[in-house]
Amino acid sequence: MATTKWAIDPTHSEIGFKVKHMMFTNVSGKFGTYDATIATEDDNFENAAIEFSADIDSISTNNTDRDNHLKSGDFFDAENHPKLTFKASSFTKDGDDYELTGDLSIKDVTKSVKFPVEFSGLMKDPWGNTKAGLNIYGKINRKDWGLNWNSALETGGVLVGEEVKLNIELQLIKL
Repeated sequence: MATTKWAIDPTHSEIGFKVKHMMFTNVSGKFGTYDATIATEDDNFENAAIEFSADIDSISTNNTDRDNHLKSGDFFDAENHPKLTFKASSFTKDGDDYELTGDLSIKDVTKSVKFPVEFSGLMKDPWGNTKAGLNIYGKINRKDWGLNWNSALETGGVLVGEEVKLNIELQLIKL
């Protein structure tokens, strides 16, 4: 079978996350600069080879002070660890969708993670390009990667939740 290479279409993709703030509302954010290498056998995504990285300096929660705090040593330490990376170890069919397993590295910590992936299928755009749609979602605990900073609330609880919900919408273009 022939190897097919894919690239992320950044104008139709988003690398997003949500974290609880003060234990009762969500703060959403995203990474604006990222890159991926994706290779499949023809148009079959099963066993796809996937490598991904996001620039920590591109994190945005629509609040400059919060973004700068996230880039600081209290969280991602962008100065010493400018990227987070992911390398897939498997991409397996699960009914109509897939399960993605691989190593997520943040700061100097690498952990194995597993996420469900909704596959939206293949489609040609009006210019004849073949596109594929994927939604990768799941949860991680930020403390597993050393993102430990927090502040106790006067009424009990903490300022920043430990669980990070991921919602990654990808539109891929066949190269």
